[in-house]
Amino acid sequence: MSKIYLSAQLPELGTALLEDKKLDFSVFNGQGLISKAELIKEIVDCEILICPLSTQVDQEVIDAAPNLKLIANFGAGFNNIDAAYAKEKQIYVTNTPIVSTHATAELTAGLIIALSRRIVEGDRLMHGDGFDGWAPLFFLGHELKDKTLGIIGMGQIGQTVAKMMQAFGMKIIYTQRHQLDQTTEEQLNATYCSQTEVIQQADVLTLHAPLTEKTRHLLTTKTFETMKDTALLINAARGPLIDEIDLLQALKDKKIAGAALDVYEFEPAVSTGLQDLDNVILTPHIGNASVEARNQMAAIVAKNAIAFSEQKPISYIVNGLTQEF
Repeated sequence: MSKIYLSAQLPELGTALLEDKKLDFSVFNGQGLISKAELIKEIVDCEILICPLSTQVDQEVIDAAPNLKLIANFGAGFNNIDAAYAKEKQIYVTNTPIVSTHATAELTAGLIIALSRRIVEGDRLMHGDGFDGWAPLFFLGHELKDKTLGIIGMGQIGQTVAKMMQAFGMKIIYTQRHQLDQTTEEQLNATYCSQTEVIQQADVLTLHAPLTEKTRHLLTTKTFETMKDTALLINAARGPLIDEIDLLQALKDKKIAGAALDVYEFEPAVSTGLQDLDNVILTPHIGNASVEARNQMAAIVAKNAIAFSEQKPISYIVNGLTQEF
């Protein structure tokens, strides 16, 4: 039987599955996020670590747990884990993909609508001084119909966003390393373009690319200068895809018209100045923060812990190891 440590509280569904199998597990119940020192202290005898994206599992943490065999990450991404070093130590790393697709796509669609129609800005106004009354030129936003949605990264989330925004009459263009097959493109009514073309042509640009060394600072001053000055930028993928200092300057210089961010370059910190701009929407990394998605994510990490404890196949291994029985 494996000793399991949860570095954050899970939805009840996940812990119920572990309890049902009578597994030996403990949970961090402190305030806020677990500290590195606390994590190292707790996982000394741990065989399975279940952790969220906010738990940094680097070489020092891994070396502190000589019995560690599985790191089950609660999240589709796993940039918080030194997966390569875990592979060297023959430690499996898993994630929770797919199940958060719809929730993240819904949030993206909501941010697009809210930014284009100035909904958050209007809400702030009405919670403050209010307005004098309806007027023809007051608080104008833009319709999405006939506008071009540019998508960088056309995986499951990008494709789901494309399906949703078709309902608003948007033209869909996209870019990624490999073009989709013709049937999928026709179903999405999406046109493949170069990254440069997508950035230049988009009325709304939304990011759904993974974070790699090649995609870090995908958007900088150089790219902002090629965008339409009426363009809106959405990022519900990974914060460091954008150079936030350059974004702030682009917004101040009116190189682009607005931005909506759910993730941040220096998360959880927000670059100074972004919070002061009316044409910026900021949400606290809630892309997959739905009851439905988080329950499914909890089920995946718990079932992987159970399967590993029972020497059965685990799902969604991301660091290249293969199980041998």
